[in-house]
Amino acid sequence: MHHKFLTMAVVLLAGCAATPAVPPASAPATPVPPPSVLRGTGDLGLIIERATGSVQIVEHSGDSALGRVTGLGDLSHAAAVFSRDGRYAYVFGRDGGLTKIDLLTRVIVKRVIQAGNSIGGAISTDGRIVAAQNYEPGGVKLFDADTLELLSEVSTKDEATGTASKVVGLADLPGNRFAFSLFEAGAIWVMDASDPRAPKVTQYPNIGKQPYDGLGSMNGRYYIAGLYGEDGLALLDLWKPEQGVRRILNGYGRGADPLPVYKMPHLRGWAVSDGRAFFPAIGHNSVVVADTQTWKEVTQVPVAGQPVFAMVSPDGRRVWVNFAFPNNDTVQVIDVPTLAVVQTMKPCKGVLHFEFAPRGEEVWLSCRDENRVEVYDTQTFVRKTTLPADSPSGIFFTWRAARIGL
Repeated sequence: MHHKFLTMAVVLLAGCAATPAVPPASAPATPVPPPSVLRGTGDLGLIIERATGSVQIVEHSGDSALGRVTGLGDLSHAAAVFSRDGRYAYVFGRDGGLTKIDLLTRVIVKRVIQAGNSIGGAISTDGRIVAAQNYEPGGVKLFDADTLELLSEVSTKDEATGTASKVVGLADLPGNRFAFSLFEAGAIWVMDASDPRAPKVTQYPNIGKQPYDGLGSMNGRYYIAGLYGEDGLALLDLWKPEQGVRRILNGYGRGADPLPVYKMPHLRGWAVSDGRAFFPAIGHNSVVVADTQTWKEVTQVPVAGQPVFAMVSPDGRRVWVNFAFPNNDTVQVIDVPTLAVVQTMKPCKGVLHFEFAPRGEEVWLSCRDENRVEVYDTQTFVRKTTLPADSPSGIFFTWRAARIGL
């Protein structure tokens, strides 16, 4: 009797096991993305090819070029920022073009001509707002990061004179804020874009003559504008905005006649390490070093020419410097603890820009005049590889998506 029921149970179980499972009719098959999408974005970046209006999409894990995107207009002075997931780049062209690029599929998602002359921009803390700074017609425009819909515009027009100031030094700040400088007006403005269709602006006038660039600190506390019309910088402590803007490094070139300026230095990169900040001097062959507690000058490091970029490596140990013509074939490296130049390199003609890998093991140098990008090991200073590029200038990696002030 027991054997009879046991045999029937086995037959029933076998029958159940043999019946194939049928998924519900409402469950669609999961689509498989194309191979180009099946990768992360953390090691991606782009190289601006200024002469051809194109960008190369690159990756720094294997130091290789993945492809080229064309049709970006005038990139003679171009910059890029990234979406918070690192998939999209927003490229700001000199012709006022704002172009959104998909780094994975390597196509233009959207392109708008938003001004007559533009030199850069920033993206908000939450990644929803792209801000473009403009020379002509001046002012700042805010765009939806998904659609590039124009959300609002902040004008820098002076009603008394009828002219609008060029905007420079646009930097993102915590809380969906932006700071920027007005070249002709000699002012710093801080914009609260929490409501991007109705941004609120706080103005700080009379900061000095002709602010030409600005930077935000990596913790969002400080905004500093460099001054072209006089030797000095203007600092705004955003933790204590009621104190207003104060002058720092005033008269750093005292006693020395300034040299002709062939290329304006850039403050982007925020070279701060070991309690010191490193700034390229305008019209002088030196890097100015300041104490970040007092913002007083500590010393000046003599270098090979007029610095354009002074950028600290991710480990904070060294500051790398490139130079304006006629020394733009040279790169020098300053050791932070000793404040001494420990390496002088001549990698190529026309070194316009450089970018570190996220952890600093290598640096990419753009060689505009020799149509290539050089990748160097930052510990040994030995060249690792060379990538062809058409008149390369700016190099931007996606790690910037997670940093404040870039």
